[in-house]
Amino acid sequence: MYWQQKGPANTEAVSKLAIQRAKELKITHIVVASNSGATVGYFLEQGLAVICVTHHVGFMSPGDDEMPAATRDKLSAKGVKILTTTHLLAGVDRALRNKFGGVYPAEIIAQSLRMLGQGVKVCAEISAMALDAGLLPYGQEIIAVGGSGTGADTALVIVPAHSNNFFDTKIKEIICKPREF
Repeated sequence: MYWQQKGPANTEAVSKLAIQRAKELKITHIVVASNSGATVGYFLEQGLAVICVTHHVGFMSPGDDEMPAATRDKLSAKGVKILTTTHLLAGVDRALRNKFGGVYPAEIIAQSLRMLGQGVKVCAEISAMALDAGLLPYGQEIIAVGGSGTGADTALVIVPAHSNNFFDTKIKEIICKPREF
């Protein structure tokens, strides 16, 4: 499925397609990029293990955690595992670019993935992050959901690899993504 535009207007439809495909393929784990927790709400009570990956603390401003503690508590109580950590394709490379200029390997990888859309990059990144954190089973297909800002506009079937073997990641299917990005 291809959306005419990127963005949060696609979130509900993305969630329905992702859940449908997970059921068809008997996939049990879904990784969702969300800072507010709103997108995660679409995936609750679907019989899936839900992992929510947020921006790292300090992403928007020093010391700021974009997901309120009450939201974390509410999602955790519903069985959602929440991962807040350094972005795989940013981190120290971004710090080098910000301080000294230039382009560094992780950012080249990120830009290459963005050729297919921001959401594809996000899905590949959060899948590896969740696998590295031990929140996903190794070697199994999962569904990853991401977007181009707020909400969701992209869903993939993916077999993530650990970050130290990131190029072993297999994007098996693009369930949906925007045509325009």
